[in-house]
Amino acid sequence: ADIFFNNCFKNGMLPIVLDEAIVDELFRDVAQNEGYTLTIDLEKQQIIRPNGEGIAFEVDAFRKHCLLNGLDDIGLTLQHADDIRAYEAARKQREPWVFG
Repeated sequence: ADIFFNNCFKNGMLPIVLDEAIVDELFRDVAQNEGYTLTIDLEKQQIIRPNGEGIAFEVDAFRKHCLLNGLDDIGLTLQHADDIRAYEAARKQREPWVFG
């Protein structure tokens, strides 16, 4: 379960963990109401029912930031592209033998 949970974030999906009683209640609502839909508000960390009632859920702040900004591991790295280039340029000056 932990591997699936972590892989969801890596693939841009939000896994939401809820108490079993809430999940059971949502399944009952779906079974009784054709076309039942929920809205997920990641910014507010709420699941919104059709009647407007919200169900709070927890999500790690860093993972929330990544999902809201469409960032994966590469995207996170590229946010620091200027710093990486500056480091590489300085390293070439300090250690030119490494670069042949």
